[in-house]
Amino acid sequence: MEVDRLHAERQVWSEGFSRVMGLDEVGRGCLCGPVVAAGVIFSPGYEPPAGLRDSKKLTRENRERLAKEIRETCLFWSVQCVSHQQIDRINILRASLLAMQQCVDAADPAPDMLFIDGNQPLNLLIPQQTMVKGDDRSATIAAASVLAKVFRDDWMQKLHKEFPQYGWDRNVGYPTREHREALREYGPTPYHRMSFRLL
Repeated sequence: MEVDRLHAERQVWSEGFSRVMGLDEVGRGCLCGPVVAAGVIFSPGYEPPAGLRDSKKLTRENRERLAKEIRETCLFWSVQCVSHQQIDRINILRASLLAMQQCVDAADPAPDMLFIDGNQPLNLLIPQQTMVKGDDRSATIAAASVLAKVFRDDWMQKLHKEFPQYGWDRNVGYPTREHREALREYGPTPYHRMSFRLL
């Protein structure tokens, strides 16, 4: 049975909220590179692109097609990064929440409701709902997950050209066997998160 990924949005639209921002982050479990968050606002009544769901369940081609359509048709979108250096300073959870907060701060006018993937609310006065597995339950969160993943994957493709031995064009920084073996052989790069257990 097809999941109704606009159920939560329709509920709050009917209550008078008109700038509902979906928020998600990508790269939390990676060993290197930034954590990237995206925020997306759809107009009330918007019909999202067909096939929109959790970015991890989509092919790269579908993610890129959907990202283009989302950027062209949504009311507002923002992608924000927190660097690996900042992650090492403040920890990955706080860095993930900071990246999401930066998406909210970028919106003018501000959102009037936040849908946040996961179980951690933001320290803001804006009404908000956290949703575990929200990237497969809410269309606005799914849209944010797609924009964040496409941006971060592209970022890691560029870093791969500098350090091809780590396989970032395939693992995008996640702790795969290939990535761990390259770390054993070559050690960490300037892009690795030194606060993480790399081996």
